[in-house]
Amino acid sequence: MARGKRQDVWEFFGGLLKERREGAGLSQGELGGRVFVSGAYIGLFEQGIRKPQLDVAKRIDEVLQTGGIFERTWRKLIDKSPYASYFHAVAELERVATRICEFAPMAMPGLLQTASYTRALTIATYPFATEQYIDEQIAARLERAALLQDATRPEYWVVLHENAVRASVGGAATMVEQLEHILALARKRWVLVTVVPRAVGAHAHMTGTLKLMEFMDQPPTAYTETEFSGTLLDDPAVVKQARHAYDLLRAATLSPEASLELIESAAEDFRRCTRTT
Repeated sequence: MARGKRQDVWEFFGGLLKERREGAGLSQGELGGRVFVSGAYIGLFEQGIRKPQLDVAKRIDEVLQTGGIFERTWRKLIDKSPYASYFHAVAELERVATRICEFAPMAMPGLLQTASYTRALTIATYPFATEQYIDEQIAARLERAALLQDATRPEYWVVLHENAVRASVGGAATMVEQLEHILALARKRWVLVTVVPRAVGAHAHMTGTLKLMEFMDQPPTAYTETEFSGTLLDDPAVVKQARHAYDLLRAATLSPEASLELIESAAEDFRRCTRTT
C-alpha cells in the first residue's frame, strides 16, 4: 500500500474513532483513562498522527462496544504494511519526528540506504527472496528516506561504526555509491554523521541498532533492534537510559569533519577496487 493511501486509511481509523467516541458521550481524556493512555494520545490517534498498539485497539473496542472493528482495521493495516510487524510503528513515527538520533554498528541505517545497497543487504539476509519481495523492500526503504528531502525533515543525527563504513555490502561499486550518497547528504547539512573508529574498541551499546525520536507534542521514544526483532520503548526511565547510551557513543566518535574524511577515504579505497577488477 502506498504511503499516501496507507495514511488515508489511518486517518479513516482516526475519524471512525472520533465518531464512535463522541457517540458514546466520552471526551478524549475519559476514553484515554479507560484504555490506559492519555487523552492527548487519543487525540493523536484521531488525527492519524500516532498509531495505537494492538492491545490499545482491543481496549477501545471493549470500551466503545464496537464488536471488534478497531482490532480488525488495525490488523488489516498492519498486514498491508511493507515493514516487519515490530517496525511498522517506528516507520510511522519517523514521519512525525522533529529529531532522529541513530546508531548503526554493522550496516547503514535504512534512511540512508541507496537502492543498490538495500538490494544487496536484502539478498544477503534472504537468499531465496523473490524479485517482487526485494523490490518491495527497496521501495519501502526509499519511501522512508524521502522524508529527508522534505522541507519539514527532522534534525537527523547518525553515529556509524567504522565497521558499517568499510563492510563491502554488494561489492565495491555499490559501496562507492552508498558512501557518496551519505557524503552528499552531509554536505547539504541534511544529516550530521559521525563515526566510531575501530580503534576505540569497547563502547556503549555494543549490540544492535539504536534509534531515538523526539516529537513536537508527544513523549520521546527509543527503538532498539537486533537481527530478528525490534523493540519500541516509551517508558521515560528507559528512554533516558537510551539517551545516555547515545551520548556516550557520540563521545567516542571522531569529529564531524574527521568522520567525513574517514568516509571519503573508505570511498576511495572502494574506488580503487573497482579500477582493479
